[in-house]
Amino acid sequence: MLTDRAKEIISQTESKMKDAVKFLEEDLKTYKVGKANPAVFNGVLVDYYGTPSPIANVASISAPDAKTLAIQPWEKSMISKIEKAIIDANLGFTPQNNGETIRCVVPALTEERRKDLIKKLKASAENSKIVVRNARRDGVDLLKKAQKNEGLSEDIEKDAEAEVQKVTDKNIKVIDELVAAKEKEIMTV
Repeated sequence: MLTDRAKEIISQTESKMKDAVKFLEEDLKTYKVGKANPAVFNGVLVDYYGTPSPIANVASISAPDAKTLAIQPWEKSMISKIEKAIIDANLGFTPQNNGETIRCVVPALTEERRKDLIKKLKASAENSKIVVRNARRDGVDLLKKAQKNEGLSEDIEKDAEAEVQKVTDKNIKVIDELVAAKEKEIMTV
């Protein structure tokens, strides 16, 4: 039976691991895989009256079809600034506007670009796994300190360590599943 302190440490550790998984999920949404996805603009900042702002804060972004992204600025004066931000972000899009809406055609992925995306994907996944393993290490260290300084029994400490390892394995498995799904999506022509 785990004590409240042991449960608290496990909970903190699991929370850090889940944050790493969430971060990876958000990162994977920004990958251009040949399909129109408004999330590719998440990291693009546009100059809005002297303040760098995400495009989503100054315009609505939609995907009218699988190969096109449409950006509808809320102020016409923002069209040129949004176009410049997209070009400067080097996303591989050539924005075109009709005076009201900016359209970006999503180019098909080349084999080389697919391989680059897979490399980037694997690097992001490894970084997430490192965060998960660091959270495990920190959790185990806290459990050992609690045993030493707070009178946590050795049995409870060992049980809690086993629980931390289960949580770690579960989160590593989720990361592997996310990567496998995204890799399949990237390699689908």
